[in-house]
This record gives sequence, C-alpha cells and structure tokens, in this order.
Amino acid sequence: MTDKRKEVTKKTDDHRSNTEDGIKTRPAKPSTAPMQPKRTVEEDRGSFFDLRTTTGQILFITVTVTAVTLVQCLPKDALKALLNLQPLAKECPHPEVQFVERQIVAHETRPKYWVFGRNPTGSHLLHVHNVLQRIGVDQTSNETTDWDLLWAHDYPFRKVNLQRTKRHQLVNHFPGSGYITNKVDLSTTKLKYIPAAFKLPVETDQFREYAAANGGKQFVQKNNQHRHIQIKDIDEIDFTNNETFVQEFIDDPLLVDGYKFDIGVYTVITSIDPLRVYIYKGDILFRYCPVPYYPFNASDVDKYIVGDDYLPTWEVPSLKQYYTKHGFGMKDSFDAYIRSTGRDPHTIWEQVEDAIRLLILKKESLLAGLLSRYAHKRNFFEMMRFDLVVDNKLRVYLMEANMSPNLSSAHFKPNRLLYEQVIYNLFQLVGVGSSIRRDSFRKQSPDTEAMLTALKNLATAANQCAEVPCTESCAPVECQLCSTCLEENDRDDLQRAYREHMNRGDMKRIFPVPKADQVRVNYESLSAKNQFMTKWFEEKCKTDQSYC
Repeated sequence: MTDKRKEVTKKTDDHRSNTEDGIKTRPAKPSTAPMQPKRTVEEDRGSFFDLRTTTGQILFITVTVTAVTLVQCLPKDALKALLNLQPLAKECPHPEVQFVERQIVAHETRPKYWVFGRNPTGSHLLHVHNVLQRIGVDQTSNETTDWDLLWAHDYPFRKVNLQRTKRHQLVNHFPGSGYITNKVDLSTTKLKYIPAAFKLPVETDQFREYAAANGGKQFVQKNNQHRHIQIKDIDEIDFTNNETFVQEFIDDPLLVDGYKFDIGVYTVITSIDPLRVYIYKGDILFRYCPVPYYPFNASDVDKYIVGDDYLPTWEVPSLKQYYTKHGFGMKDSFDAYIRSTGRDPHTIWEQVEDAIRLLILKKESLLAGLLSRYAHKRNFFEMMRFDLVVDNKLRVYLMEANMSPNLSSAHFKPNRLLYEQVIYNLFQLVGVGSSIRRDSFRKQSPDTEAMLTALKNLATAANQCAEVPCTESCAPVECQLCSTCLEENDRDDLQRAYREHMNRGDMKRIFPVPKADQVRVNYESLSAKNQFMTKWFEEKCKTDQSYC
C-alpha cells in the first residue's frame, strides 16, 4: 500500500509540474530531427521585403502604386521643386487623371459631280460648288465614269457621249434644250406672249408686209448669238445679214421711277413626256436700265436695253425702302410698289406663268424626239431663266430664255442669296439633295425606297378603283390610275412626281396645270402621258389641297 501511494503521488507531482498558472501544457515529445536555430525579430521584419516571398511581392506592388499616385497628385514641376528643395506652389488634394482620347477618322464616301465647260473652275460657278458641297456631293474629275451628277455650263451633247449614261446619273440639261433657248427659235415662235419676229433674209417679205400693216410700230434688229440690239428704221435694216433677225419693239414699257426693267424667272423642267415644269417662287430677278427711259433716244441703248451694269433693286428709290429697310425680296418689293399705285401685280404673274408654260409645251415634242435616242430619259433635268418685259397696260412679253443663266454674284454681292437659294431648291427638287445619307444616287435598299415612296403614296380614286368596271378591267380610261393597273414606267413617273412634290420647297409647279389655271390649257390637246399625269394631280388634289 505504501508503495502504491508513493507512485500515485509521483504521478500527481509530474502532472502539476506540467501545469503553470492553470494552463495545461503537453510534454514535448522527443524528436529525432536536428535542432533549428531560433529566428530573431529583425529577421522576421526583413522577410516582408523579400521579393522571393508572396508577402514581399504584394508589399512591393502596393508601395509602387501608391508612389505613382502621389507623383501624379503633385502640381506641375512639383517633383522638380522638391528635388531642388524649393517650396511647393500648391498642394493637390486629388490626383489629376488625364485621359487620352484616340480619334478615329473615317472617310465617308459621298456622291460625286463633275463640271463641263470652257472654264470649269471659274468664279461664275462658285455658288454651284458651294451648294453641292453643303448638301454632301463631292467634286471629281471628268476622267472617271463613276459620277452621279454632270453640271454642264455649256451645252454638252456635242462633245460628251451621254447616250449610255447609267440609270442613276443626272445631267443638268436636256438634249435639244436649244429649241427653247436659241434666240431665233424662241423669238420666231408663234405665241401670243412673244412680239412678232422675222428671220433674215428668208422672211424679209413677211416682215415688210407686217410693218406696212402696223404703221407706227418700231423694230429692233438682233444678232442671233449676241446682245447687239438697237432700234432701227426699216430703211436702216440690213436684210442680207443672215446672222440677225428683226422683232417688234415694245415702246410703252411699264416704268418704276422712270426706269424700264426686265424680270428673270428661274424655271426647272424635271421631265419630258410626261412634262413637269416648276418656277422658283422664292424671288424673281429684277434688272433696271441704268438710264431713265424718257426723254427717249433710240441711239442710247442704256435707256431700253438691260446690260451687265444694270440698276439693281436696292438702288431704285421707290423700292429701296422695301428691300433694304424691311428685308423684302425683289419680287415682293416690286409687288408692294405696284399695289401702291392702285394696280394688282397678280395680273402680271398669271401671264408670266402662262407664257413659260405654253412655250415649253409647244417645244416639248421636239425635245421628246431627241430624248428617245438616249438609254434613260430620266437622266436629265433643266434649269433656265426666262426674261420677260411688261408694258404700261401690265401685258407681259416673253423675250428670251437662258440655258445657263448667270449665277455669279461677283458684280452684285447681294445677289448671292438669290443664286444659292435657287440652286439649293433646284437640287432638292430633282433629288440631288437628300436627307438620306448615301454614297451615290443609285437606288437605296428596298426598305429605304419604300420609306421614301410607298404604293399608298401613289394610289388615287379609292372608291372608283374598288368598283366595277375597274375591278374587272384596266381598259376604261377612268381605271388607268388604279394601282392594280399601273405599268412599271407609269409607276416610276408617279414616284418621281410624288417625290418632287414632297421636296419642292420654294418651287411652284406650273405644269401639269394647277387647278386654278386649268382653263388656260386645252386638256384634249395634250399627249397621252401628259393627260395621265394631269389626271393624277387632279385626283390627288381631291384629297390633298397641296396638289391643287
């Protein structure tokens, strides 16, 4: 018993010896591994910057990023100032982060035009170039066939082969437009708005008969190509000169402040057979003779012939207040003056439109004959300026048509706005200008084309087309406009007419004849295509007054 107690006591003492301050510890097991030397505190700290350890690598990256951020935070030249032990100008509480934006310049392909003429880079075309650039059409040379628009200042058809132009290409003249713009052809056209004229020498006898029957009338001898115009007595006329013609002189002109004037109306033909004609109604070019008409002197042509140095509207005393002070255009200034004299200017403009319309209608068949030689008759449009005079009874006379009218404001700077607005409205009307982004005048995708013009935009006479006989046959005349009866060419013509109407801006359609003027044209005398187009506008007018 005594020995057992001693053994228990010994175990208890051993247990107590392994417990210190109430904390139990396990006796170390004997190990056969070699003893490792103890690490000092300095050695543990040094391991933080050891790049061979994960801790050292993390710490290095953290310190580097912090240092870079602090350097960026410093004001300009701050680091230099610190190194030179100079005081900093200011502190930067927040780091200034600079973003470098990379600009990507993309070259956008745009429609192209080229110019034909004796001086294609001349200042007389400055406003044409300006407008084309503004509406997104770039200039190219005539050495490529990849063009969308040809702007010809001279008549191009004798020197440029345009018979095989591509369907989308546009030319600013019609073949045969000289039938309208040639001075002799126009002046000798039998039309109530054109003063009697006679070719020399072939119509000498007819002239003598007319002069004898109209005693007291005066006549001018005009050159076929140039401006040489002068009043001459019959015995002074050279009847052997086949480069001239004679024409009756309007000897009682309407005057403004004593000055004779002519008016220039910008006119656009967008289609031949069917014919569509527009005039620019935004303004009219007025040119006044620089010398008062009375006392009259036939040898002083500046009294009755408008030259390059004409008197502009803003220098005519009675018109200056309207044009300069109140900002009206030339036409509105003139109209205000005429109304102030107790007369109605509308009388003049009705005749102006009728004169232009009847002349073009008379010449249309000649242009259509030439146009049949070309692959696509829709390649062409024409802008010309008709010059007219007015007598003291407000009767209008058509004197001349200019194929390539002056569009240069070099001589009269205020005319710049008129010319550029005329050109802009022209391009919008014929489809050169467009709000749709494109790289050519070629047709767009089917969805885009339908967005611009759908079949519902062309359809007319809904009730008539939905009933007999139109539901059974397209033969009756009244059924020809039904959408189910339209042929492809007719649909193309109507599509172009619709787009012109939507894009007409300050252009006014004078043919097909607006409803108010239909009495001025004999419908039965029109070609079948012109009757078709006229009827379409009449039907559209029934549901939309803008077509009237």
